[in-house]
Amino acid sequence: MDYFKSPAFTTRVEELMAQNHVPGLAIAVVQDNETASAGYGHASLEPSVPCTADTLFDIASSSKSLTAASVGLLVEDEGYPEIQYDAPMSKLLPEDFVMPSVEYTEGITVDDVLSHRTAEKYRHDLSYMGPRAAQPDDARSVTRNLRNLPAAAPLRAKHIYCNMMYTVATHLIEAKTQQPFSAFLEQRLFQPLRMTSSSLQPARARERGLGDRIASGHRWDKATSTHEAFPPPDCPEGQGAGSVVTSANDFIRWVGALLRREAPISEEVYRGLVRLRSFPDPDARGLEPLTSPDLYAAGLEVHYYRGHAVVGHDGAIPGFRSKFFFLPGSGFGAVVLGNAEGAGAAAATLCRALVDAAIGVPEADRPAKGKGTEKKEKKNTDKAKEGELSKRETERPPQVTPLSAYVGSYWNPGYRSFAVQVKDDKLFIDGTDRSMGFTLVFDHVADQTKYGARFKDEHEEEEEDPLDAEFVFENGKAVKMGLRLEDAIKELIWFEREAGS
Repeated sequence: MDYFKSPAFTTRVEELMAQNHVPGLAIAVVQDNETASAGYGHASLEPSVPCTADTLFDIASSSKSLTAASVGLLVEDEGYPEIQYDAPMSKLLPEDFVMPSVEYTEGITVDDVLSHRTAEKYRHDLSYMGPRAAQPDDARSVTRNLRNLPAAAPLRAKHIYCNMMYTVATHLIEAKTQQPFSAFLEQRLFQPLRMTSSSLQPARARERGLGDRIASGHRWDKATSTHEAFPPPDCPEGQGAGSVVTSANDFIRWVGALLRREAPISEEVYRGLVRLRSFPDPDARGLEPLTSPDLYAAGLEVHYYRGHAVVGHDGAIPGFRSKFFFLPGSGFGAVVLGNAEGAGAAAATLCRALVDAAIGVPEADRPAKGKGTEKKEKKNTDKAKEGELSKRETERPPQVTPLSAYVGSYWNPGYRSFAVQVKDDKLFIDGTDRSMGFTLVFDHVADQTKYGARFKDEHEEEEEDPLDAEFVFENGKAVKMGLRLEDAIKELIWFEREAGS
């Protein structure tokens, strides 16, 4: 606590914000029954709005701890005796929870859903439709679409992070309690913990008159040295996996409840949340000194540092990053919320510094202060990269087949329809109606059928490695399109051209 309140900590926060181009950070800490908090920088740059500990942020995947706790409350509740961690999901949701094979359908349990052991892949995020779609998804439709999405590995063979399974968990809650997940959160968690500014979805926060406290997300444009600002998105189709909007002052109450087993978090609920279930990285690649491999519990990650258990989670969506942790043995915890991609690196560095201070690591044994930037600058300048791209363009075989032969709508049961268009003399897919909006730009690679599709998230940089893409022709016209939307699945995901397109 003393370190958090010191001028040295404030200086470090400001340094990291500048290094990582973060407009605003909000931080709160808890030590036993004492809390403290502060805001730094700006919640919004235009207009200029200061960031405070009451500024509201989309905390993305840090929300998963609340979803897992919601399930844990039902496990403890005698009114729902059928909901147990080892209960098969297909028995709880017999009409809705159907996987691509009987083995997965009958074998996946509540525990598997909460610990990312279902063998689904997170990039299936691109399969569900956001509010801008003609037919948006919800928790039930996301659950029912599982039957159309191939698994990436044998059941429980590996930890594969899967957002949609947390949305499936909220469908279970809604089906059993007969109330929206947002109402369940408010009644069972937010109200008892006096998290009076917390909501599910930005729209709900605005409905409650809290819109002027919501931070803008930001993307740093290196070419112009400016920030692009945008609001956090509403993602009802992704509830449970993310989309909780909260403040540092509110969320530290949640951390304190976990530390103190404060109602509604009983000892039994807590033990269900922190029980170790899976290994995200069994090879322990890049393991830092004095640190154990990460372990996944239920909506919480656990590792050991210098003999101390560190429990928490982080979150990331375009324009926002969050991180929280607590030390069960030391009664200390912290929350760091930021409104730019670079806030992730800043939060990681600050959380390590707070852990070191809480457990009494001598200054000489702490990491050098030069660390903590989002990523190392690449050796090539932007101009050099552009030159390399131009060189690759000239080396590619020419596009001979008319682009009109590829244009049309292509259908896959799990991913629904993708419309291939022409934009700037390139084949192009606009996927901004998806939950995690994106675009694909196709570059010809070989045989007029093989392409590299450059993937770009809304508001974030284009991915460096293009996706494999392929077309199958009949009678001079493309009739199938394959896209490698899942790195862990060897085969392309195939789409059939829709009749009449």
